[in-house]
Amino acid sequence: MSPPEPSGADAFSGLPGNPMMWVLIASELLVFGAALLAFSGARAFDPAGFALAQAQLDRFTGLLNVMVLVTSGLFAALGVAAVRVHKPGVARLHLALASLLGLVFLGFKIAEYRAEFAAGISFESGTFFTLYFLITGFHALHVVLGIIILAIVGVFATPENVETGAAFWHMVDLVWLLVFPVVYLIR
Repeated sequence: MSPPEPSGADAFSGLPGNPMMWVLIASELLVFGAALLAFSGARAFDPAGFALAQAQLDRFTGLLNVMVLVTSGLFAALGVAAVRVHKPGVARLHLALASLLGLVFLGFKIAEYRAEFAAGISFESGTFFTLYFLITGFHALHVVLGIIILAIVGVFATPENVETGAAFWHMVDLVWLLVFPVVYLIR
C-alpha cells in the first residue's frame, strides 16, 4: 500500500521556511504568470503597436535591475547560510544588503517611470503601457513588501524566519527575471 498523497500545506512542508509562505509564493506566481500570459496574448493581437511601445522602454535600466535583484538574491541566500551556522549578526548584514539593493531597484524603477511620464507616456497610452504599468507596478509593490519582510525576519533572525523571508525575496527576483524579457525584450 502506498503512502497517502500530501495535501494542502503538507505538500510544502519539505521546503525551507514556513510552509504558508510557499502557499503565498505559489499564488503570487500564478497571478504574475496570468498577467504575463495576458500581456503576451495582447501582444499577439497588436504586434506592431507593442513593438513601437516597447521601443520606448529603457532596456538598459531594466537590465540593471536584473543585475541588482540577482545580486540581492545572492545576499539573501548568504543570509540564510549565515543563520544556519548560528551567525545571526552576519545574516542580518546580508539581509540588510539585500534590502538596500531592493531600494536601488525601486530607485531605478521610479527614475524610469519619471522619464516615461515626462515623455507623455501613461497608463492611458495604449494597451502595452496599461499592462506595463500594472505588471511592473505590482512587482514594485512586491519589492516593497519583500524589503519589509526582510527587515522583520532580520530582527527575529531564526533559521525558519530567514528562510521564509529569503523564499519570498527569491520569488520577487524570479518574477523580475520573467517580466524583463517578456515586457522589455520579446517582440
